[in-house]
Amino acid sequence: MTTFEAPRGTHDILPSEQPLWRLVTGEAERLCSLYGYRPIQTPGFEDTGVFERTSGRGSDVVHKEMYTFTDRGGRSLTLRPEGTAPIARAYLEHGLHREAQPVKLYTIATMYRYSAPQRGRYREHWQLSVEAIGSADPAIDAELIQLYDELLARLGVTKYKLLLNSIGDEKCRPAYLERLTAWLDEHEDLLDDEAKQKRATSPLRVFDVKDERVQAALAEAPKIGDALCDECRAHFDAVKAHLENYGVEFELVPTLVRGLDYYTRTAFEFVDEAIGAQSSICGGGRYDGLVEQLGGKPTPGIGFGAGIERLLLSLEAEGVQAQPEEIDVFVALHDAGDKPKVMPLVQELRRRGLRADVDYAGRSLKGQLTQAGRLGAKAIVEWGPEQSKVRRQGQRDEEMPTAELAERLRR
Repeated sequence: MTTFEAPRGTHDILPSEQPLWRLVTGEAERLCSLYGYRPIQTPGFEDTGVFERTSGRGSDVVHKEMYTFTDRGGRSLTLRPEGTAPIARAYLEHGLHREAQPVKLYTIATMYRYSAPQRGRYREHWQLSVEAIGSADPAIDAELIQLYDELLARLGVTKYKLLLNSIGDEKCRPAYLERLTAWLDEHEDLLDDEAKQKRATSPLRVFDVKDERVQAALAEAPKIGDALCDECRAHFDAVKAHLENYGVEFELVPTLVRGLDYYTRTAFEFVDEAIGAQSSICGGGRYDGLVEQLGGKPTPGIGFGAGIERLLLSLEAEGVQAQPEEIDVFVALHDAGDKPKVMPLVQELRRRGLRADVDYAGRSLKGQLTQAGRLGAKAIVEWGPEQSKVRRQGQRDEEMPTAELAERLRR
C-alpha cells in the first residue's frame, strides 16, 4: 500500500470506469459535432484578471473558490474554475470574431474550485462547456438548451427537469435591483448570514442561497420577470417558443439566477433530484457583456457548463451501464520459448485493427486461458508451429493452419 493518496477533492478515473466515462464524453463530442460546434482547448490556468473582471470580485467563485497563486515572475495566475471566460478570451486573442458568426465551440476539460467535496462534486472536476459567441438570436439560446436535452435523451437519462428564467440586461435590471433592494431592506430580519453576504456583493445573488427558510421568504420578493424591458421580454418569449417547437419541456422559475456577473437574459439549469440535494447537472445562460469586459467590442454569447461526474451520477441512478472494453484475440502458448515466433502474429493482428494480447507473466497454459477470460477475449488462439486451435465462446473449437491465422481471424 502506498502512503500517498489522491489530494482531497480529486479522484482517479480507473480503467474499469473508463467505458462509461467514454460513453458520456464520446456522445457529447459526437452531438456537438452534429450541431456545428468545434473543439477548443484552453490552458489549465489563466491570468487571474480573466476571472475577476468577468465573474465579479464578490461572486462565490472569485471570493471563495479560486485556486490563485503567484508564479516566479510575480504574475497572479488562477487555475481555470470555469470554461466560458477562457474561451471568450481565446475568441478575442485569436481573432475568432473575424470568422463567420456565431463561433460555436466546445471543450471537455478539468476545472478547479476550492469547496467542500461532496458526492459528485470535486475540487478538480471535468466539465463539458459549450459556447456560441457572436449571435443574439433567441434561436441559438434554444438550440444550445436543446443540445443538452438531446444528450440526456441519448444517454438514457429521463428523470430531470429544465428550469428556465430571464434575468434581464443592463437596460432593465438596474430598476429591478432598486425594487429588490428596497424589499430586502424591509425584510432584512428574514435573511441569514449567507443571504446578507450575497446581497452585499449583488442583490440578485440572494436568490442563490441554499437555506429553505430564506428561499421561502424570497418567494414573496419582486421578480425580475415582472420588470423585463420589451426587448428582453420579446427575447425570452421567442426562446420559450423555440423550445416548445423542439418539444423540450421546461419549468419557469422566476428566482433562478446565475452566480457569475457576466450573465444576462436567458438563464437555465438542468436538475436531477435522483442524485441528491445538490441536484444540478448543467447550468448556463446568455452573457452578452462578457467579451466587452475582456476588452472586446460588445458581442452577444450564450453557453453552458455541465459536470461530467454529476452526469455520471444521473446515469447511475437510471441504471445505465456501458459495455466493458474487451480484447479481440488472446494468443496462448504451450511453450513459452515460442514467444519470439508468436510476437509477429500479435503485431500483424494489431495492424489489421484487432485488439490482441499475449501472456507476459510466465503463466501455464491453464493460467493463460484464465487470463484471457479476465480480459474478455472474444477469441483465444492456442498457438502451434504448424496448426493452431481457435476457441470462441458458444462455438466449436476450430483448427486452422498457423500461417492463415491473421487473415482468417480478421474475417
